[in-house]
Amino acid sequence: MPAFFIKRALQALVAVLGVMTIIFFLQRLAGDPVLLLVPQSATQADIESMRAALGFDRPLATQYLDYLYGLLTFDLGRSYVQNVPVWTLIASRLPYTLLLAGGALAVAFGLGIPLGVAMAVRRGRPEARAMMGIVLAGQSMPTFWSAILMIMVFGVWLGWLPPSGARDWPSLIMPSVALGLLSMATFARVARTAVLDELEKDYVRTGHAKGLPPMRIVLRHLLRNAAIPVVTVAALEIANLLAGAVIVETVFAWPGLGQLTVQAIAARDFMLVQGVVLLGAVTAIVLNLIADLLYSVIDPRIRMEGQG
Repeated sequence: MPAFFIKRALQALVAVLGVMTIIFFLQRLAGDPVLLLVPQSATQADIESMRAALGFDRPLATQYLDYLYGLLTFDLGRSYVQNVPVWTLIASRLPYTLLLAGGALAVAFGLGIPLGVAMAVRRGRPEARAMMGIVLAGQSMPTFWSAILMIMVFGVWLGWLPPSGARDWPSLIMPSVALGLLSMATFARVARTAVLDELEKDYVRTGHAKGLPPMRIVLRHLLRNAAIPVVTVAALEIANLLAGAVIVETVFAWPGLGQLTVQAIAARDFMLVQGVVLLGAVTAIVLNLIADLLYSVIDPRIRMEGQG
């Protein structure tokens, strides 16, 4: 077990370093942020003075090493545009993104898993085909399209829900549903496949032969064995929810990290973009590590030492 943790920790460090290296150098290819910060009437001397004040006059390798040193001291730098520490900006927006991701995960998991199990247990019946139609509809609709459609129907025409902003809890409903629909379809299909595989195994036939109620077989035995692929997909889908929040937050004017990222990219605020990307990379890595740990809880036969 300790060897597994050490190996995964080293893999995590390499992954984070790789992500930040790619983002650091790719952003420098997008253009000079100094030209966005100085007024149009600025002279060349003003531009050079601003470039020196921000440290852009130093060699690129030096800028990169300074940024890595800042990460080691938990310093993400300051926003070039807002002149505020990056941690402060992230901390002010992070609760909104976590709230949105939590709502979307509740929609995806709360609807997707029951639908998937029901489609497997009731396979071949009309209700199973109807549920599959719902799943396919959720999977085929782009997030931005379903978001705009819900704003038009429930926010403008019917007036049931706020069309944008984060004023109160009803404001969370439409963004959560829009963000969670695609993941709901993924959960449903994975759960359906996993349950169908388990239904063909001997212990299920033995349970039926003993006269156990079908729901007891499903709830007490089958779901536990079918949970591993669902856990694997859950770790990936949570990371996808954080990435999809960029689109949803922009459409619904939700004041989270997604909206902040779009604004930072438009302003070429390198330090802020790098901070958000680092947070996303660490989150994805931690989620995958948690998924690996859950495997041994769900199925004790799995030995963590044997995993690559």
